[in-house]
Amino acid sequence: MPSPEHLDAITQDDLIATGATRWAGDADVIGAFVAEMDFGIAEPITERLHAEVDRGAFGYLPAHLATELHGATAGFLQRRTGCTVDPAHIHEMPDIISVFQAVIGNFLRPDSKIIVPTPAYMPFLEVPELMGREILEVEMLVEDSGDSGVHYSYDLAAIEAAFDAGGELLVLCNPHNPTGRVFTREEMEPLVELVDRKGGRVFSDEIWLPLVLEGEHIPYASLSETAAGHTITAVAASKAFNLPGLKCAQLVTSNDADREQWERVGHFPMHGAANLGLAATAAAYTQAEDWLDDIVGYLRRNRETLVELVGSLLPKARLTTMEGTYVAWLDLRVYGIEGSLHDHLLERARVECTEGTACGSAWAGHVRFIYAMPRPLLIEAIARIARVLEPGRSAE
Repeated sequence: MPSPEHLDAITQDDLIATGATRWAGDADVIGAFVAEMDFGIAEPITERLHAEVDRGAFGYLPAHLATELHGATAGFLQRRTGCTVDPAHIHEMPDIISVFQAVIGNFLRPDSKIIVPTPAYMPFLEVPELMGREILEVEMLVEDSGDSGVHYSYDLAAIEAAFDAGGELLVLCNPHNPTGRVFTREEMEPLVELVDRKGGRVFSDEIWLPLVLEGEHIPYASLSETAAGHTITAVAASKAFNLPGLKCAQLVTSNDADREQWERVGHFPMHGAANLGLAATAAAYTQAEDWLDDIVGYLRRNRETLVELVGSLLPKARLTTMEGTYVAWLDLRVYGIEGSLHDHLLERARVECTEGTACGSAWAGHVRFIYAMPRPLLIEAIARIARVLEPGRSAE
């Protein structure tokens, strides 16, 4: 199992050698922009991949591998959320965006609009337009929450207005990327009533469910029969177990009408899932939870370090509460940087983050920062940013 000391000892040179996207730029840049972890792969997953390669499992997807994945996913969801899902209602897909595309293309009216609360995961603001759909951005509500950071929540009145303006699908992300919120039952139940009253649908992206740092993950579709009746859920092992390049996610249906529709249209969307991805995901869900628990512990430690660093080195910044994920959302507007924050920090601090406006048009002056990196690199990244934004304080 990975110890904090082992993870702390991973160097930037080690990460560059992996060829990971975050570390594929200039050698002096600390990458904090792509949502991957720097902590390697659990041994049971690596062993399973070697076994599949050794036996040449490169043909079309065999039925037994799909069956194994469906059962492994159901078991993992039961253990991590307490919810029972029939394996027959779980379907392999290449990735979360493929699930999103399938929902837009097969479960909505042709002229309906997509409601995206912002800040949002960047592709949620790109994919609908590529499919000819109008996006209705709805800014989340923001309020100070004392020493624990800034609290983001859904704006029910604005979401209702978006439904009235022709929206049909609400994009729900929980745990939330990029704010790190883990939404409570009390927060989500009014959404269920609203969506039902407006005759809408929900695409529930729950890819981050294994990475809850405080609170508990409650699957949206599990809230009630009403919620199940208008929801398609997407999950995957890619964020929690470091497997995005293996192309395997899961689409979960929760009502009979959607199951019947998926029987008609699901073959080709599912066809892109990779054999090795299914095998690795099954191994992750059934054999690597101890590894995952250690990683979650390390992420909690990194979160505490990040809160301390921002408080001491960037005291005018506002940081989200980070209840889940390994994504931080930093409000740096007070520093008055004109133009692109991404470019400013990359050029002057040699730290690459995601520009806030990539997560929604209203979020200039913010950055998305990935803190799933060795703690010494995390400390160096924030210190570099502070030397640029708070030069007097950092020099003290």
